[in-house]
Amino acid sequence: MYVFLMLGCVVFNYLIGITIDRSPVPRFFLILGILGNLAALGTFKYADFIAHTLNAWGIPVAAPGIALPIGISFYTFQALSYTIDIYRKQLRATTDPVEFFAFISFFPQLVAGPIERATRLLPQFQRPRTFDYDKATDGLKQ
Repeated sequence: MYVFLMLGCVVFNYLIGITIDRSPVPRFFLILGILGNLAALGTFKYADFIAHTLNAWGIPVAAPGIALPIGISFYTFQALSYTIDIYRKQLRATTDPVEFFAFISFFPQLVAGPIERATRLLPQFQRPRTFDYDKATDGLKQ
């Protein structure tokens, strides 16, 4: 289920980035992107906390029982930094969805942190790639 949450985040931010880059009123779409990302983060990370807090104050609210998705804070803030960089004209929006997915979901960086700026990491995904059989087999052996 949470794979779809991450895919939704990727698609949403991919489209927001392109829209901010091409729009005559990018501020509106920046705010929409920020609110969308924070709504997802808030729902999955803080819904149970808020429900338990309200219950402790005597306000009966059913806790939704949502499990915390792995890495949601990292990829949400990674996506936010991307959209903010586009808004500030420090970066053009990528039109390659695979490249963008790789940037958002780059697992080694997600686990180790910190949040990497799109201006530093995304160009590494944009470099031309060639397949080297010897390196691939060596990597698989390791």
